[in-house]
Amino acid sequence: MTAFKRAIVRPPAANFAQGLTSVDLGTPDVSLALEQHARYCAALEQCGLTLTRLPDDARFADSTFVEDTAILTDRCAILTRPGAASRAGEVAAIEPAVRANFSRIHQIQAPGTLDGGDVCQVEEHFFIGISERTNEQGARQLAAILAQEGFTSTAIDIRGVNGILHLKSGISYLGDQRLVLIDALAGRAEFAGYEIVRIAAEENYAANFLRINDRVIVSAGFPRFEARVRDFGHRIVALDMSEFRKMDGALSCLSLRF
Repeated sequence: MTAFKRAIVRPPAANFAQGLTSVDLGTPDVSLALEQHARYCAALEQCGLTLTRLPDDARFADSTFVEDTAILTDRCAILTRPGAASRAGEVAAIEPAVRANFSRIHQIQAPGTLDGGDVCQVEEHFFIGISERTNEQGARQLAAILAQEGFTSTAIDIRGVNGILHLKSGISYLGDQRLVLIDALAGRAEFAGYEIVRIAAEENYAANFLRINDRVIVSAGFPRFEARVRDFGHRIVALDMSEFRKMDGALSCLSLRF
């Protein structure tokens, strides 16, 4: 399991509620979102990470979801090309922080699109989701870059899977060759060979979590999943993510970890 030392974060801007969303859970309370983001940052620090805290950026209402702008590995960084036109400028906004930490940098080029939320790293292997935001050209470009850097990858088409925007809305890596999957993904042949931890349908949102060093950060309010994680011997930090959930966001979306 990768040992993480740093993370890049950006708080939500005042216009956060004007961002993109595919769900109807109400308008987010920006003040509460800021409080939740502060607790999220504190949890990352509790896990041993040093944070690069970028200022809020009202030019892009979705800019707090920094994960979509880059893929960071222990060998290189890959700047993405988000699939939503309104988010295109976010990559240039994050690039200085990425270049400050990485000497080897690649970039996804048009006509490829790629959101970081569609990329799940499992040790030396990457699962790349083809979605409404990440197209086949973007997935192929990323696979080629990863191969050049000595990684392997598998593309997974999730365009027919209801209820998830990104691949990582339905999959996370717990470590020890364990994949947590929603039922709609659990039977896929691409995941053969891993220990599959199925998540109850009513707790699907909890499928997006963070295993960081000796702790697992989970979304609060999903007791069955939390109990499963504890049964595997992990220390848990539970965070309320209510305001980010209203905007299709979850735990992994709010940081770039490396």
